[in-house]
Amino acid sequence: MDSNKYEAFLLAVDHGSLTAAAEYLGYTQSGITRIIKSLEDELGFPLFIRNKKGVTLTENGKTMVPIFREISHALQNVQQISADIRGTVRGTLSIGSYNSIAGSWMPFFLKGFRELYPGVSISLHEGGNMTMERFINEKSVDCCFCSRLTGAVYDWIPLYEDEVVAWLPANHPMAGKKSFPVKMIPDSPFIHTTPGQDTEIDRLLKKLDITPDVKFTTMNAFTTYNMVAAGLGISIDQRLRSQKWNADVVELPFAPRQYEELGIAVPSLSEASPATKKFIKYVQTININELEF
Repeated sequence: MDSNKYEAFLLAVDHGSLTAAAEYLGYTQSGITRIIKSLEDELGFPLFIRNKKGVTLTENGKTMVPIFREISHALQNVQQISADIRGTVRGTLSIGSYNSIAGSWMPFFLKGFRELYPGVSISLHEGGNMTMERFINEKSVDCCFCSRLTGAVYDWIPLYEDEVVAWLPANHPMAGKKSFPVKMIPDSPFIHTTPGQDTEIDRLLKKLDITPDVKFTTMNAFTTYNMVAAGLGISIDQRLRSQKWNADVVELPFAPRQYEELGIAVPSLSEASPATKKFIKYVQTININELEF
């Protein structure tokens, strides 16, 4: 079986579009269509249902996704291990990451790693906990930078204890205090970012058994941050997220203080590619507390 066929198939799965897969691979629309059709003929059943919005997997197609990912991962390992034996590090590295980590730590990590291993091509995929869980379960990335995941099996490498803080408008009665009591969360209008997605907000509220007075929900933390600045309510988030943001928002630690462990989730460290292992080893040499954002 031609490896290009299942590479095209997996790209179409990830992008939900044959057109996007064709653009990524540098093929024409008719070219990618022929490749997928050839793969379907070889297997003896259709993989996709075509529609105006793109493609969706058939039930048989869903069954083949993890199999093709395993094959793709194995071939990449063959290429990277052979390059490693020759004294060069080449290949691809696919990384899942929180948006907050992607915008703060990741530029430093990628710049330094790229200087050491210019032959490695890197792709970054951002999202929250549920997206990271899906990446790990599908093995569609080599590793994820996130907090501990509840719905996946993986190896865990801790990196950093990030504080979860309260975001308050500048005119909030508690804005001048040294901390914000967790018991006071329900006393102010609350802006909830991506509720029900197993975020740090969801986890903290569940742990404390607190029901906030939710007045607004958003799908983006930066939107929430600016709504807090406008005086529409309070919110909760990681301290890491807003280090480069400068709206009129007061960040206070909670009383008692609250933390979320951040680290690297790897589907299987023992089976990780040479490039993945070298990237993790490089990241572990960095003192994250000394990074300047």
